[in-house]
Parts: sequence; C-alpha cells; structure tokens
Amino acid sequence: MSNTDQQPWVANYQPGVPAEIELPTESLVAMLERSVAEAGSAPAMEFFGRRTSYTDLGDQIDRAAEGLRQLGVRAGDRVALILPNCPQHVVAFYAVLRLGAIAVEHNPLYTSRELRHQFEDHQARVVIAWDKVVAHVRSFPADVEIDHIVSVNLLAAFPTIKRLALSLPIKSLKATRATLTGPAPDTIPWKKLLGHGAISAEHPRPSVNDLAAIQYTSGTTGTAKGVMLTHFNLYSNALQGEAWMEGAQLRKEIFYAILPMFHAYGMTLYLTYGVRKQAMLVLFPKFDPDLVLDAMKKSPATVYCAVPPIYERTALRAKERGISLRSCKYCISGAMNLPDHVVELWESVSGGLLVEGYGMTESSPVALGNPFHSTRRTGTIGVPFPSTLMKVVDLDDPTVEVVQGQPGELLLKGPQVFQGYWNNPEETAKTLTADGWLRTGDVVTVDEDGFTTIVDRAKELIITGGFNVSPSEVENVLRLHSDVVDAAVFGKVSDTGGEIVVAAVELAPGVTLDEAELRAHCREHLAAYKVPKRIVQMTETPKSLLGKVLRKKVKDEILPQL
Repeated sequence: MSNTDQQPWVANYQPGVPAEIELPTESLVAMLERSVAEAGSAPAMEFFGRRTSYTDLGDQIDRAAEGLRQLGVRAGDRVALILPNCPQHVVAFYAVLRLGAIAVEHNPLYTSRELRHQFEDHQARVVIAWDKVVAHVRSFPADVEIDHIVSVNLLAAFPTIKRLALSLPIKSLKATRATLTGPAPDTIPWKKLLGHGAISAEHPRPSVNDLAAIQYTSGTTGTAKGVMLTHFNLYSNALQGEAWMEGAQLRKEIFYAILPMFHAYGMTLYLTYGVRKQAMLVLFPKFDPDLVLDAMKKSPATVYCAVPPIYERTALRAKERGISLRSCKYCISGAMNLPDHVVELWESVSGGLLVEGYGMTESSPVALGNPFHSTRRTGTIGVPFPSTLMKVVDLDDPTVEVVQGQPGELLLKGPQVFQGYWNNPEETAKTLTADGWLRTGDVVTVDEDGFTTIVDRAKELIITGGFNVSPSEVENVLRLHSDVVDAAVFGKVSDTGGEIVVAAVELAPGVTLDEAELRAHCREHLAAYKVPKRIVQMTETPKSLLGKVLRKKVKDEILPQL
C-alpha cells in the first residue's frame, strides 16, 4: 500500500498534527543560532545538577568551532566524535557543523578494532574523544592517520562541589572517578580548544543540503556502514517530531537524554529536536535509574523517550522510592518490541501515554509512530509521520506491492531518508531504489487504517521445511516462560539444505536448562515447524546499548558448538 494518493492514517493523528510539514530551507546551524538568540538565559543543559544557558552554549560552540578551524578543519572534512552524553558532546556536534564539516559519531564503548574499521572508512584526521577512550585511538596502526586528538574530561562539566568531592582520597570515590576519566597524554585538552576566542561571524555557514553527519549502522547483519545524513534530513526529522508532539512548548519542555547521542535516536531527539524546542536537556552519560530519579526531584522530565527495559526499570524503581513520574507527557518507545505489561506499568505510574514508534538510522531515524491520542494501537509501530510515504512490497520482487494486510517488506520515502552509505555505492544501490524509496529490510503487515506491525527482519527469517519462521515470534514465546530471562533465535543450515530453528536462552539465576520442558512450552503457542530443534543456554544474552538482542553475535558464538 502506498500513501502517494491517499493517507488513511491521517484521520488517526492526534488533533492538530498536520499531514505534511513545512520543509526546512536552512541548516541546523541556523536553527541553533535562532534558539540561542531567542532562549538566551534559559537553561539549555543540565549535567549532574550543573546548568548551562543557551547563551553560554552558543558561546562555547563558537569557541570550539574556532579551535577546530585553527586545527585545520574545513568544510566537508570529517571530524570523529567519541563521546558519551555530556555537555561537551552537544558543543562539539554543533561546532563541527558550524564549520560546514561533518560530525562522525562513534560509540565510546567500542573496542579499538571496531573503531579502527570505521576510521579506515571515513578517514577523519581530527578526533574529539572522551579521555577514557583516547588509548583506543592511539592503538590504531600507522596507516590510520590522525592529526589531532582533543580529549574531553567529563569531570570538567560537573558542578564544582561534586568535582571536588570526587577528588577526595576515598576508595569508593576513587573508583567512581576512574569510571569517568583517565589519562590522555599528548592530546589537546578540551579547555584549550575553547581558548582561542569565538569564530568570526563572517565565517561561511553550511547550507541546508550539505552533509551534516555520518552515523554508522550497528552492523548486526554485517559490516557497519556509514549512513550519510544532511542538514535537510536531520532538520526535517526534527520538524516531524515537533509536529508529532503536538502541544510541546518552547522553553517549557525538559528532555531526559538517556539514549546515547551517538545513536541516531538520541541524536535527533536531543541534538536537533530538543534544541529546536529550546528545551533543557538533562544529560546522563549512562542509564542509572537512581540517577534519573534523583534528577526528577529538581528537574522533572516532560519528554522521556527510551526503550522498553529502561521504562520498566524506571517505573519499578520509582514505585519503590515513591518518586512521581507524572511530569512525563511525551514517551515514545523504539528499537525493539514494546510489551503490553511495560505499557501498563509505565502508564500506571506516569498517567501519560507510552506509544511505540519505528525508525532506522537511514531515516534520520524516525519514520512511524503511534499517535499521542486515544487512536493509538498497542502492539503496532503506528502510522507514517507527516510527509512520510510507505508501501509494502513482495519479499522477492520489490517492484510489486502486496495486497493490503499481507506481509511484505516495508519501504519508506520522505525528507528524512538518507543520501546513501559513505564510500559504498554497492550497498547504497541495494538499499535506496532509483526513485528514492528506502528498503528497510523489515517485514510488516499494515491494516486498513495504516497501523503497521513488524513481523520480522527480512534477512533474519528462518526458512525450514519451506516455511518462514520469525525469530522474534519464537523469542517472544520463550520469554513467556517463567524460567527464561531472554532469548535469541536463529537458523542453522541442516544437511538437507534447509534450516533448523535454534534458540539460545538466558535463564533465571539457579535454573537448570530443561530442553524438553521449553519445547513443550513452545508447542503450546507455536506451530510445530517453529519450535526450536535445539535449545542451548547462555550465561548472558549479548545486547546493544539500546537493549536489542544481538542475534548475529549469538549465532557466531553458538554455531561452532552445535
């Protein structure tokens, strides 16, 4: 189904949400400068209680941009960012953009090997890195050429009292300090980068169609690829988010930046949409429910977007501590299936709606969402955002649309769709059609109102006995068993040329694996061909930072044992 001619789902939008947004004609830098000018002394960021105004944010960005310019950064250059959520991350991102350069985001928890692959691809010569990970960059071989490393000490952004407390010679405080900062010799300290004064107002600014960021995909289905996103892509998605959160007010909203800003979900929520709304970003370098709830006392969140495990842990801990979550008005869950029990739990403690959305790095990332309205449908990923088209096509022939209600691959089109993969035209051609449709690789069904349900990843479907098996479906059934904490399901090629279904399960503490019992449980909920032929136990199921089970990693670890 395509909404080129009709958009039946618009009738289910929250009242006031338009079918189309007004597309941006300026860059994210212009957007930021408007927010700085209008918000002024209003708080832009809070980090462990320390606040930074929009005026101060703008000043720091101008100073960091001048520091980078003096290091030789020019328009079109890539600058690598390897930072957790912190004030310096916000400043660095916009300082790079101010020069017309390209921000390349990296996961600071990556190993040296994982980072090296990405550096070999984008070839950035200037790096802004958390001092804890500088050693990883230093360990790159000589053929990965780095000109300058700017090191960031998170403690420098702490309130003075907290920073002084962490310097006390107490064992527990020393341990905490060691998790936050480390030695970074022969680098340029962040403070020095900002010591050259502000960049000249006459320095050229980027245009709306310039490349703004490269975000690397997770690589769970293969080698990570650099997703190219323009100012237009990212600004458009911010405007789509603004339209979706009807009623959100300028300078009135408080965004809890729990999701990593090096991930597309966090980047758009905080760095673009949050700045667009002139909101205060409460920054957390990692998720800790007690840190979140402590912050709620001073600065109660109004926008709390996360993944299901975070919602569940936050709600349970809030009930234990007796801390209100009633301020949380806008809550979108993404990246993984949102269970009904999490929705019920969260809404019972917050009083607001928790809705599921959908996106991918290649769509900046948000493309579909459930309305913040009574029309929302739990169990679905919602309907297309304003100015977003979708169609569902045959898995074997993407030129053929399937009958409404039948499963097929989801294709998307809109101003947030990326420009292609960096230095990878072959993969770009596989993912972007000639007429601009993004092939998501996700198998979905769509009802008559446009509400969309994910069936599974096309590339991860298991084919057994001529039938397709959805790993997600089997995993969800396994998780229903009281002994199973988590599960990952994949296919193993059999001697007959097909596949058998294999499940790796993480069990509750003290529980011994009983394959027969788990298979019997599966047979109660699944057709016989979907029941795992092999079930193995894992001590802990590996997950991404967003809580998604890394099936490929599980498969690579388990297959040699079978």
